[in-house]
Amino acid sequence: MPASPDTDRTPLVGRTRDEIVALAVELGEPPFRGRQLHDAVYRRRVLDPAAMTDLPKALREKLAADFPVTETAIRTVFRSQDGTRRYLLTLADGETIESVFIPVASRDTICISSQVGCAVGCTFCMTAKVTVRRQMTASEIASQVLVVLNDVYGPGGEIPHGTNVVYMGMGEPFLNYDEVMKSVRLLASPEGMNVSHRRMTVSTSGIVPRIMDFGLESVRPELAVSLTAPVDSLRDELIPINRKYPIADLMEACRSFPLGPRERLTFEYVMLDGVNDSDAMARLVAGLLGGMRAKVNLIPHNPAPELPYAASPMDRIESFQRALVGRGVDAYIRRPRGRDISAACGQLAARPNAQA
Repeated sequence: MPASPDTDRTPLVGRTRDEIVALAVELGEPPFRGRQLHDAVYRRRVLDPAAMTDLPKALREKLAADFPVTETAIRTVFRSQDGTRRYLLTLADGETIESVFIPVASRDTICISSQVGCAVGCTFCMTAKVTVRRQMTASEIASQVLVVLNDVYGPGGEIPHGTNVVYMGMGEPFLNYDEVMKSVRLLASPEGMNVSHRRMTVSTSGIVPRIMDFGLESVRPELAVSLTAPVDSLRDELIPINRKYPIADLMEACRSFPLGPRERLTFEYVMLDGVNDSDAMARLVAGLLGGMRAKVNLIPHNPAPELPYAASPMDRIESFQRALVGRGVDAYIRRPRGRDISAACGQLAARPNAQA
């Protein structure tokens, strides 16, 4: 896999407060200037050094010349009829990724990417068609949140309610584990963005060793696991990483995962017409999850011409839900958002057009 771009000039987004203070001192400024700079970047979301008017002009000029705040830029914004926005973003080396903004009355959700493309190859997902081009840096991952919030609310604008961050965009987060976890710490830092780890969710296709590592993290988001099939023969076909980490190993890792007092695991199940949506499959899912503190999100498949599946009819999804609930498994139907602009689950493929 190609390496990430040269990070000798790491943008300010991506540096911790201590690192930004050290940079300020290196540039001949007192430590408090570094704390001011960190506050401007992460708390006030000032992405142009010239607008950091509480800093000396000479420092602003040095920053503008040599230390970009972020090199992530909006190329195109697509707006859905339901209020969802899909962002086509350009990175420093010209690669493109996507993020999604989903507004709800009580909170916003920002879906962010962790790789340029994806290596897992799920056959029901458009991102698999991109394959994987390279890993993203923690700077690139975290910058998506600041760039999107500034577009929605204006640079540094007040956010009227909470923000959820979900690592469910392009890429498999656990195949870029170190950079993803660094970005989590950057976003969760109380001196910075202060996004509660309880408002973050990382989704994995089932990278078993990293699930175990994730459970030991001191700052850890919620965990979501893409299940989508309860038997290895079918899951091998739908999520090829299952051949390396089969269901028995995945369930063992999930059952041993250390949950907080009010925490549950989330299992995501994409509903594919005539493939994995029978009541018999539901009974098998219930058997896998029995006794586990877990919930299941049933996700109607979001079709595309390049994908060989159709979405399960709603009455079939509702029957599947009843079969789970009747066996003691909490199950919820997730309504598609942004499908008309190719922003829904499984549709992200860094396409420059509004629709598939």
